[in-house]
Amino acid sequence: MHGEEGEGGNWTRKKRGLSKQKERWKRLGNRLAMFCGEAEDNSTARGGDVRRQYIIHPDNRLYNIGWKHFILIWAVYSSFFTPMEFGFFRGLPEKIFLLDIAGQLAFLLDIVLRFFVAYRDTHSYCVVSSPSRIAMRCLKSPQFTLDLLGCLPWDYIYKAAGRKEPLRYLLWIRLTRAARVTEFFETLEKDIRINYLFTRIVKLLVVELYCTHTAACIFYYLATTIPPSRESYTWIGSLKMGDFAYSDFRHIDLWKRYITSLYFAIVTMATVGYGDIHAVNVREMIFIMVYVSFDMILGAYLLGNMTALIVKGSKTERFRDTMTEVIKYMNKNNLDKGTSKAIKGHLRLQYHRSYTQPAVLQDIPPSIRSKISINLYEEFIENVPLFKGCSSEFVKQITTKVHEEFFLPGELVLEQGDVADQIYFVCHGELREISSENDSGTDEVVQLKTYDSFGEVSFLCNMPHHSTVIAHELSKVLRLDKQSLKDIVKIYYVDGRVTLNNLLEGKDSGLKRKLLESDLSLTIGNQETELTVRMNCAAYEADLYLLKRLITSGADPNNTDYDGRSPLHISASKGYVDISSFLVEQGVNINLPDKFGTTPLLEAIKNGHEDVAALLVNAGATLTIDDAGNFLCVMVAKKEFDLLKKVLACGINPNAKNYDQRTPLHIAASEGLCAVAELLLGAGASVLCKDRWGNTPLDEARISGDINALKMLQVAKISQLAELSCGIQETKEILPSRNEIPKKRCIVFPFHPWEYDHKERRTDGVVLWVPESIDELIITAMKHLNISNGNCILTEQGGRVLNVDIISNDEKLFLASQVQSAE
Repeated sequence: MHGEEGEGGNWTRKKRGLSKQKERWKRLGNRLAMFCGEAEDNSTARGGDVRRQYIIHPDNRLYNIGWKHFILIWAVYSSFFTPMEFGFFRGLPEKIFLLDIAGQLAFLLDIVLRFFVAYRDTHSYCVVSSPSRIAMRCLKSPQFTLDLLGCLPWDYIYKAAGRKEPLRYLLWIRLTRAARVTEFFETLEKDIRINYLFTRIVKLLVVELYCTHTAACIFYYLATTIPPSRESYTWIGSLKMGDFAYSDFRHIDLWKRYITSLYFAIVTMATVGYGDIHAVNVREMIFIMVYVSFDMILGAYLLGNMTALIVKGSKTERFRDTMTEVIKYMNKNNLDKGTSKAIKGHLRLQYHRSYTQPAVLQDIPPSIRSKISINLYEEFIENVPLFKGCSSEFVKQITTKVHEEFFLPGELVLEQGDVADQIYFVCHGELREISSENDSGTDEVVQLKTYDSFGEVSFLCNMPHHSTVIAHELSKVLRLDKQSLKDIVKIYYVDGRVTLNNLLEGKDSGLKRKLLESDLSLTIGNQETELTVRMNCAAYEADLYLLKRLITSGADPNNTDYDGRSPLHISASKGYVDISSFLVEQGVNINLPDKFGTTPLLEAIKNGHEDVAALLVNAGATLTIDDAGNFLCVMVAKKEFDLLKKVLACGINPNAKNYDQRTPLHIAASEGLCAVAELLLGAGASVLCKDRWGNTPLDEARISGDINALKMLQVAKISQLAELSCGIQETKEILPSRNEIPKKRCIVFPFHPWEYDHKERRTDGVVLWVPESIDELIITAMKHLNISNGNCILTEQGGRVLNVDIISNDEKLFLASQVQSAE
């Protein structure tokens, strides 16, 4: 019981799945009908254009099976009777004349009917049902004129015109109807329900019979154009079969005359004649020579086709075999009609249109295959917006990797929800991109025309495609797989970056983020990192040729490695003047610091490469160090005197302070380094600078007890004070209205220092010269800060300032009231 229930449940689920699949294909079918013109025909049939109601679809079963086979019968009759009428009749009997008139009326009706039959456009493969376009197509066709002339009653015209012989030659116009028979056999050859060998043999027999039948009629015609008095000078008039002579052959039974002519034509074609029938006059000799020459070609055609049937392998037979296997597969797996129809249509398209297959060019060398692809697709790929701005080499590589495909009207190219494993480019035709993800609930349709691409986001981000893409007309599409694109981008990563930027244009932030995290972006980033490392290695090994080649191929010399070091950092540290000069000529950032704050100029100075340092200075490099005070202090502490001398020569500030507000002169004085102190003083170091504890370098010298350093600093202090006094005096002379210029500046803020970190209390401060008294500083600050309740000056630590002498230069101060202080 459980097993039966399980099987029943599985069957129910399968049935539901099939129902959903049918509904899904039905919806797609409606969309396809709308895009391929069928919906238009239905809408017009409900009250649109009245003329279109009478248009016959080219796949109409009644038209194809009924009328076409009816006309085929008349085409066979006309094709075989026309040569016989030309050769054996000089005016048709009444019964045959009426039959001939009936046939011509049938063909005339077929001509009229063609003006009401829709057709498939040869380029778009869509059904054209416009009456005006159908009529224009019929009128422009050369077949229309020939068919119309063929419907004229030439036998009646011949009799009415006095039986003039040249008019009878116009009967041969009707032989164009033999094309109907040829089309019929071509259809039979593709019909897998009928044995292919049987169809081909019947077709070859019909060809042979028709050629000999026509030749027999011409043989007899040549004999009848001789006057009766000289009929013995013809092949049939001179013929004698046993005791029977063909003299006065015009009065012999028609059937006997025809069989005799046919016998002569067949043995002549086979060139095995027994000599019983032969040419008598010159005209017959000329015709037989032409006929035998034609028979050699016909014989080669027949033998070639028979050989192809025996060894197998013709294009039609391969198509039949493929179609048979596909139908077996579809029947075995119970595929729905929509899928089966799409598969059959695609196979027929491959048969009718010879487009490039990989196997076709398999034996051709790769270089020639690449040239073929470039000639076919380069001009197209250059105009694709996705590759706008890419190099010609990159475009050529893309052209060698793409493959073309054709899609019939209404064929599904990419379905919504599928993850695309190819990126597609519309080469010819038109497709429709249908998206149902909108607020209104209606389908949003976007036309995809030549040079448009689709599937790129799903292709790169490994995400489901947001829409369904359907061919609106016969379309040729180029496709490119992911691995080929990644391999090309690894070589031309600069063009890969351009392609990615083109793809990012017009995309929302969410899609941009996904694209920047895609495999393509990762490949480009890895390639950039790899090239940067290779550039740094080339700079380290002094390989200028390799470095030039890498930069020429697209590597950016401003890119840095994981430590933030560029090729200029490496070359400056190694002292390579030629490489540094080349990089400077390339316009690199000569002041770019690495993760440790080291610039190329500092690298050159540290490693003692004066030539490189001079080159960088001349190019505009400046010695910028993030924490110059700490750098100099450490340098003095480590006693790196040569390096200190070089950096001071490059213009670094000798009064830069570290985190304790100590200058390099503080360190030199505390260590008793007289030579370093002398070097710093010569570079402009100040003896008057105070650290966080209020000590000057002179105080440090007193603490260390170094008498020489103390004397040197005392002399320097006197000298600096003198220079300062001279500067103040000069300022007083320039500004006589000022009694005294303050020596120090301070920054005053209008709130308590403990509230300094609160964003809501932050306001601008004011920079003031430090006056002679603290009261004067309070009054000046209250005036410029527009407050009236300030009565004390506080430091950052909250200490109250009582004397202006303890205020350091550029120190932060805070104007507060005693109430605030108490709180």
